[in-house]
Amino acid sequence: MAVEAYNSDMIKRTSLNLDMSLVEEAREVLGTRGTTETVTQALAEVVRQDKLRRLTEMVFDVDNDEIEAWSGPELDSEAPPPLP
Repeated sequence: MAVEAYNSDMIKRTSLNLDMSLVEEAREVLGTRGTTETVTQALAEVVRQDKLRRLTEMVFDVDNDEIEAWSGPELDSEAPPPLP
């Protein structure tokens, strides 16, 4: 099937109907140059924002004793503190 020929790492040439005033506004916000770069950067930003949102919704079960153990002098070394 033709759809299976594309994976997420491939580039696909396509035609889109775009609101060019919105593309221009996104270009200014993102600091991009062309339409392709703007759309690509905007998509990447949407994905990044979703990952950040999901990260903020995660629950980390760490108690104060563990936090205090991690904040000791071993944090001054190159190695990260051991995780429980």
